[in-house]
Amino acid sequence: MRIGVLGTGNMAQALATHWVRAGHEVVIGGRDAHKAERLATRMGGGARPAGLRAAAESGQVVLAALPFGAGADVARELREALAGKVLLDCSNPLGPGFRLLTEGGPSAARRLAEAAPGAHVVKAFNLCHEDVWRMRPPVFDGRPLAVPVCGDDEAALVRVGELVRDVGCEPVAGGGLDRAGLLEATAALFIALWVAEGADAQAIAPPLAYAAGPGHGGEAGGAAAHG
Repeated sequence: MRIGVLGTGNMAQALATHWVRAGHEVVIGGRDAHKAERLATRMGGGARPAGLRAAAESGQVVLAALPFGAGADVARELREALAGKVLLDCSNPLGPGFRLLTEGGPSAARRLAEAAPGAHVVKAFNLCHEDVWRMRPPVFDGRPLAVPVCGDDEAALVRVGELVRDVGCEPVAGGGLDRAGLLEATAALFIALWVAEGADAQAIAPPLAYAAGPGHGGEAGGAAAHG
């Protein structure tokens, strides 16, 4: 698969390194040519540096590894180059105090889709720190990490599912792009629990067999289900 990467930061390096190892053609794009070249050299495996537009044009899948706010601006600049491509968004729109900056408005993923309306935007890889994505593979207590994936285009979801597996994880269907905001809100909650409270966020969810309670046949619990 041909993968273009927009950005030269930690998430770009962590994810794209797995994809280079898996044999994909990766082009690292950045505004700073020296940073792109350093990152591509560090990754090896035939990864190539380029500008942002060249990276977008090269990929069947384009990873937007950019800060919230910058992502939509770059997507708008590159909208023609992104047309028909899978645009993979891993950003988290968080502000001071782990506040969700998109509260009351479109999700970060939806803003990318509005900026590049010809692209197939998929939300994934936003729930973990980049050091988790650097693991080979991210396995905890013998279980591969599950990665929720949200998007509207089936072919795009299949491609992203392949890239999730190349990282050593298992994709989980998270619904359409309208649910991407829930993933971003989950990240805001989890990061606040981990960092501010020192809590084990993974421990807040029971195993699947107990999620609905005994004898409920899979119905959801909580106030939404029981009033």
